[in-house]
Amino acid sequence: MRTQTLGQTSLQSSRLAYGCWRIATRGDAAADYETARAAIFAAVDAGYTLFDHADIYCDGEAERVFGRILRESPGLRARMVIATKGGIRFKNRPAGAPVRYDFSRGHLLAQAELSLRQLGVETIDLLHLHRPDYLMDADEVAGAFAELRQSGKVREFGVSNFSPSQFSLLQSRLPFPLAVNQVEVSLLQLYALHDGTLDQCQQLKVTPLAWSPLGAGLLGSGGKDLLPGQAHYNPKAILPVLDRIAGERGVTREVVALAWLLKHPSRLIPIVGSTNPARIRQHAAADQLELTREEWYHLVTAARGAEMP
Repeated sequence: MRTQTLGQTSLQSSRLAYGCWRIATRGDAAADYETARAAIFAAVDAGYTLFDHADIYCDGEAERVFGRILRESPGLRARMVIATKGGIRFKNRPAGAPVRYDFSRGHLLAQAELSLRQLGVETIDLLHLHRPDYLMDADEVAGAFAELRQSGKVREFGVSNFSPSQFSLLQSRLPFPLAVNQVEVSLLQLYALHDGTLDQCQQLKVTPLAWSPLGAGLLGSGGKDLLPGQAHYNPKAILPVLDRIAGERGVTREVVALAWLLKHPSRLIPIVGSTNPARIRQHAAADQLELTREEWYHLVTAARGAEMP
C-alpha cells in the first residue's frame, strides 16, 4: 500500500488506516485476543501502518489486547504509527456524573499515561482530542501538549470531530501544527464537504482521517442501522451505483466506497474497522483504484438524492 505524510509531521501513514475499536468486546478475553491478533496481523500484512485507538474503546481493553500482541511480537512496533484518543469521560465515574468531555490538563496527562501503560509503549506517535470539550481552555490544552511532547511521551497531536472554528482556536495557541482532524466522512455523511472541514485541511496541510468510511457497514455487506448523522441519506439509492461501478471495475462495493474517499484532494485517510482478515486485506485494494471524476460525481449524486445544482 502507498504511504503519505501525516500533516506537516515526519510520520508516514498508509493510505488506509486500521481502526482498533472492534478488536475487543466485553465478552470472552481469549476470544477477543484471537480476534484481535488475526485482525492486526492481517492489517500489517496488507500494508496498513496507522493503527487508531482510543482510551475508552471497550473500557481500555482494546489498547490492552493490542499491547499484549506488541509484547509477544516486538518487531511489530517498528512497522506501526500508533494513534490514540483521549478526553471522553464515562457516565457514573464518579457516581452520578454524566457523560462529559474533559480537556483539563490533569485529565489529558493522566489519560496519556494510561494509554502508554495499556499499549505497552514508550511513546504515542499521535494523540487526538476525541470530541470537542465546550469548556476547552485552549491555553491549558496547549500546555498539556507541550508537557507530553517535551517528555517524549507523545510525538504529534491532532483532534477528532472538531469544527473548523474549534480547530483554529486550538491551533492559534500551539507553536507547532496539528497533524490531523478525524471526522465522520462517507457517502452516507457528506457534511465535511460543506462545512469547511476538508477545505481547512487542504489550506493548512492537515490530514483528515475518516471514521465510519463505510457508513457503519451500510455501504458494504454489513450494517443494519443508520448512525445519527446519516439520517438524511438513503443507502438503497447509493448501493446500485456502487455495485455498477464495482462490476465495471472488477472490485467490491466497499473498495469503490473507500476509493471515493481517497480521491479527495485533501489526502483523506479512511479508517477501516472490520475484524475479518479477508475484508481487511480486500479493502486495501482501494489504494489501487482511481475513480474518474464522472464516477465520483455519480456517487455524490446518488448520495444527495438529486443532481448537482
